[in-house]
Amino acid sequence: MIYIQQGILESVPSHARYLEFSLQAGERPTAPLLKLAAVINGKDTVLGIGQTLISAMGADIPGMKDFPVLTASGISVPSTPAALWCWLRGGDPGELIHRGRMIKKILDPVFTLDQVVDAFMYDTGRDLSGYEDGTENPEGDAAEKAAMAIGDREGMYGSSFAAVQQWVHDLDEFERMSPAERDNTIGRRHSDNSEIEDAPESAHVKRTAQESFQPEAFVLRRSMPWNDSLQAGLMFVAFGHSFAAFEAQLRRMTGHDDGITDALFRFTRPVRGSYYWCPPIKNGRPDLSMLGLHS
Repeated sequence: MIYIQQGILESVPSHARYLEFSLQAGERPTAPLLKLAAVINGKDTVLGIGQTLISAMGADIPGMKDFPVLTASGISVPSTPAALWCWLRGGDPGELIHRGRMIKKILDPVFTLDQVVDAFMYDTGRDLSGYEDGTENPEGDAAEKAAMAIGDREGMYGSSFAAVQQWVHDLDEFERMSPAERDNTIGRRHSDNSEIEDAPESAHVKRTAQESFQPEAFVLRRSMPWNDSLQAGLMFVAFGHSFAAFEAQLRRMTGHDDGITDALFRFTRPVRGSYYWCPPIKNGRPDLSMLGLHS
């Protein structure tokens, strides 16, 4: 049986850990990748493969590419590609630490662990700004349609493309805004999450209204708040059948469509951005045949 990694379709967990790895120059990744695939089920750990690893394998994934660099007045959207990404999902932060250690041991020394971010569910699924996140997420069959890539090549059907960004919030700046300013920045009322029809064109909801694009730009968002001892923000994660919908939204947010930048940039900024191809699950494990690997 072939299907999309189930962790993509399930709601966000109470806790998560994100791992990003780079590939050491001159190393052969085949053996550790096969060992990793043997312990991943796509449900409690979602696996993503970056373009650098795909290129190192001499493979070609249709639709895969590097994360774009976008700049606008006072805004910079960086690209920080990685070879491999693991999204660890669960209810026990301690168990996530040990699972991450296991994955690191499997990949050492061919891969280097470059980035670890711990995330959590806040309240009922809110961003740290206090506003609900992912309100317009597609559900059911529509969610699978938005997230799952379609292809007739072996190993392509059931895969997905993931856009991952780490945003750092200036919560002090956000709290200095009046309640009305905050609502107009998001485009929804904090009190009842209802959309504000006469919100400014810079409001985030208006910038990213998925049905307002041509073609419609639906993605499946699975974002979670994160924090460390010094900073906090949002790990934005969006899955799609391609990167087109995400890029359409990002270009509009940065003002590349009409010169209007998203009001979110008043209090938050992205510091990392990467694209990944998430292979399908076949017989309970990631199908890496598109990379030329067969377990």
